[in-house]
Amino acid sequence: MNAGFVDRPQVARRFSRVADTYSQGDFLAREIDRRMLERLDYVKLEPRRIVDLGCSRGGSFAALAARYPAAELLGLDIAPAMLQAAPVARPGWQRWLGLGQANGPLRLAADAASLPLAARSATLLWSNLLLHWLDDPLPALAEAHRVLEVGGLLMFSTLGPDTLKELRTAFSDGYAHTQRFIDMHDLGDMLVGCGFADPVMDMEVITLTYDDLDAMFAELRAAGSSCAMKARRHGLTGRQAWAAARAAYEKMRRDGKLPATFEVVYGHAWKAEAKQAPDGRAIVRFDLPRKNG
Repeated sequence: MNAGFVDRPQVARRFSRVADTYSQGDFLAREIDRRMLERLDYVKLEPRRIVDLGCSRGGSFAALAARYPAAELLGLDIAPAMLQAAPVARPGWQRWLGLGQANGPLRLAADAASLPLAARSATLLWSNLLLHWLDDPLPALAEAHRVLEVGGLLMFSTLGPDTLKELRTAFSDGYAHTQRFIDMHDLGDMLVGCGFADPVMDMEVITLTYDDLDAMFAELRAAGSSCAMKARRHGLTGRQAWAAARAAYEKMRRDGKLPATFEVVYGHAWKAEAKQAPDGRAIVRFDLPRKNG
């Protein structure tokens, strides 16, 4: 996959700009997060450390802490303003990361493709709606594998290719108007390529409806979810182009509403014991016979 499609500084700027009001526009992220949490009901895991990758304001912190009260929790995000806007934890949460503080998880500004964390230092790596903001998910998945301990779990959500398909159809000006979304089967292949075992992928479609196009754009901006591709239009859209796009989108109106499709992809995979060394040599383990007392 070619690099350089996503304007990563623009991603950070967009999310930093809405950090203070993000809780008013992140309802879809929170709903997807809730559905991810339900999937943990079927997982047997006692994490000692949880890393929330792309944590934004920390919307997952409370539920993860409630489910795993003995675990240390670390949140990472590319937008420092999001980390600073994260609410302080409620009294009664444990002392995080041995710091002797009860004011919530440690938060670090970091790039998902280059995590400032030691190898095998986390049991659960949690990531809600991050991967489609990256040029290529593969380096981030490889970093997740490095950071997880053997027996650790990666659980993530992202958006698939049908996301905002109506918007792409409405515009025909040659510019990007949505992120570039990756098929879940390709993500599954990437997980295997990174060394993960037993990847499980599934998908569902969520359709939101709006009274008009302006309402949809306002909601996307409030969630920091405007297009951040380098191929987006950098100047103002002309009046004729806007009129044509509105007319094309209007043709999709159903039952008085304009639809917006979100293809939500969920994935999880385990880190198994390595079967080969980094140089490709196979690792063969021998159990020595026990000595009788």
